Amino acid sequence: MRVVKIMEEQNQQEKETQQQQNQQGKATQQQEQNRPAARYIRLKPFNFIMLMVLTIIFTSGLTIFALTFGDKKVVEVTADREEFSQLYDAFDELKEKYYKEVDDEKLIHGAINGMFEALDDPYSDYMEKDEAEQFNSDLSSSFQGIGAEIQERNGNIVVVAPIKNSPAEKAGLLPEDVIVSVDGKSLQGMSATEAVLLIRGKKGTPVTLTIKRGNSEDLIEMTIIRDDIPIETVYGEMGDDKIAHIRITTFSENTYEELKKLLEQYEADGMKSIVLDVRQNPGGYLNAAIEISNLFVDEGKPIVKLQSREGNPEVVLSEAGKKYKYPIVVLVDNGSASASEIIAAALKESANATIVGTKTFGKGTVQTVTQLPDGSNLKYTTGKWLTPKGNWIHEKGISPDVEVPYPDYYSATYIDPKTVLQRGTVSSFVKSAELILDALGYNAGKIDETFDAATEAAVIQFQRDQGLERTGKVTGDTTYALMDALRDKIQKDDPQVQKAKELLQKQ
Repeated sequence: MRVVKIMEEQNQQEKETQQQQNQQGKATQQQEQNRPAARYIRLKPFNFIMLMVLTIIFTSGLTIFALTFGDKKVVEVTADREEFSQLYDAFDELKEKYYKEVDDEKLIHGAINGMFEALDDPYSDYMEKDEAEQFNSDLSSSFQGIGAEIQERNGNIVVVAPIKNSPAEKAGLLPEDVIVSVDGKSLQGMSATEAVLLIRGKKGTPVTLTIKRGNSEDLIEMTIIRDDIPIETVYGEMGDDKIAHIRITTFSENTYEELKKLLEQYEADGMKSIVLDVRQNPGGYLNAAIEISNLFVDEGKPIVKLQSREGNPEVVLSEAGKKYKYPIVVLVDNGSASASEIIAAALKESANATIVGTKTFGKGTVQTVTQLPDGSNLKYTTGKWLTPKGNWIHEKGISPDVEVPYPDYYSATYIDPKTVLQRGTVSSFVKSAELILDALGYNAGKIDETFDAATEAAVIQFQRDQGLERTGKVTGDTTYALMDALRDKIQKDDPQVQKAKELLQKQ
């Protein structure tokens, strides 16, 4: 019995021991389930923050080391736009392997210039600081130079128009003349702003332009003395016929006020009609063109439509204010561009004005200028403008209602006073001299390139009437006298002005 009891006690102990082991196993399993995974580390908040700070410092150190000593290029680390990767690669390649040290700033300016050239837009341009300062002075109160608006076209620098009474106009520079070189330096491939830097200069200094005119193969050399070019943009006269002839040479920040003042004066003096002359006016501020158009277009009627890359055209309507409701003729020619064309179109389509002259230049785009922190400028096209009726005149121009071409002598080639033209000379300059003599009423015989006896006789007659030595040669004072006489004739016997007045007198 004792043995049996002992066995029962042992069995009971073993049973209890097994139950305890089972309970411990379950507890251990539960603890294992609740225990964090081995890859996690328990940290106090303070320790965690300090670890993050140390990690950032360590990473920054590695980055600086890599940028300073590593093979990685800076631009590869900082660039976050894939489209610039080729540009950065090219820059780094030149920076590291070009045979001599490169000028970083020059390369950057060149890259920006390249972007603007790729636009294939003669009206968009990148201007470095010096060029930007020159550009910003164009529409200020005055500048020093020859006084001509130029434009880059198909790789050439082309004259849009000389400024009225400027050295360029007096020298005989004409719209569409191509300036081949300045002081012997070719302008081929230059931007307009680059060319301006060569042409502009201090008052009293000479600059020699080599000009190609029309289809002539003969190049013209003009030496022009630079001067102050005042930006007085509005000129006028009114005779007994009470027809106000008002000429606007460019659209600057003061043009609207100048015109308004002149119109008030002429209205007080009994003005009956207006000839608004924008010939050889290359343009200027868009706002000035809108403000001036507002003087003649009835309130609520369209002046211009501005079309950006997206959306419908924005219609600019005439606003309330003083209106000059007189019969009006607008004079235009191939030098009338941009803002001049905006006014011509607005007055034609919204104010029933008549357009007289020759077809305009044809610039139907609008530009804006953004100044960068270093003083350079970005000038680029932001949209196009349409006439009130929705016509886009870009590269087509505005055709006049009444076409009145310039006489042949308007295109007479500038004659260098240092050149000697005499009997036997064969030259395009001879033809110009004969055109001028013929226009002034002197019979120079057949107008060609040969200086013959008839030409010599006409020159002697001209010299006698001018009180000059009768040499029969065209040079020096005789050349100056011929050019001055031609300019006076153009101003007094302007066929386009005469036609405009004739039309107004019939109204």
